[in-house]
Amino acid sequence: MDRISAAFAKARSENRACFVAYLCAGDPDFETSVACCRELVEAGTDILELGVPFSDPVADGLTNQLAAQRALESGMTLEKVYELAREVRGFTDIPIIFYTYYNLVYASGLSRNLAKVREAGVDGLLTLDLPPEEAGEMLEASRAEGLKNIFIVAPTTTERRLSKIAEVASGFVYYVSREGVTGERDSVASGLKEAMARIRKAIDLPTVVGFGISRREHVRQVAAVADGVVVGSALVNCIRDHLGDREAILRALRAKADDLVAGLRATEP
Repeated sequence: MDRISAAFAKARSENRACFVAYLCAGDPDFETSVACCRELVEAGTDILELGVPFSDPVADGLTNQLAAQRALESGMTLEKVYELAREVRGFTDIPIIFYTYYNLVYASGLSRNLAKVREAGVDGLLTLDLPPEEAGEMLEASRAEGLKNIFIVAPTTTERRLSKIAEVASGFVYYVSREGVTGERDSVASGLKEAMARIRKAIDLPTVVGFGISRREHVRQVAAVADGVVVGSALVNCIRDHLGDREAILRALRAKADDLVAGLRATEP
């Protein structure tokens, strides 16, 4: 069983959803980023999403745009992202997913880069701007390296598009619960139960829900209907709010992650 399948199987055996945590690799610097990943793992993260910093992150809101900017300004490159993933793989066996854009994977050689992704201990890629209809080359190269390809489903996704995603997706699918870009929200999007039923009817893979989840009660609501809960901006903001003080970043991030993970079960003691 691969690491992604094992993570979802473990969560099911514990009657809960997976906690999927996002951070931008290298934010605010390499060493602090590695330490932040360790805090998330120790807090109970099941799947770690590492954003590959990019100068034009069109799917991201301001929080994650600024995280990418901080990472790039600190000297992060694609090679350093691979190095960071190797560091993280050295202390955990949970799945690592690269949250990335196709230009970053393709520009310097698709097969070459995917081999490096696999060698770094990464399990799959969520390539935000690569539609399933145009993903043939990426899928072939990923299969050669044993990498999963995660695709996005949106509230506006048609039945025809769901069928296409079912043909090409592997690992899990990511339901973007709101139209627009990433960012914290005050409430969970409506209609999640109906959306999950619609996706599960079409796609035989676990479904995680993200975009706007920032509080324990949000996690609890989503965990009641989905296979996984994705939190990004609320964690990234722990870094933003304490820039220049690594220990404060780590304390804030751990406290936030502990609180969010506590909402994983649909009902708490």
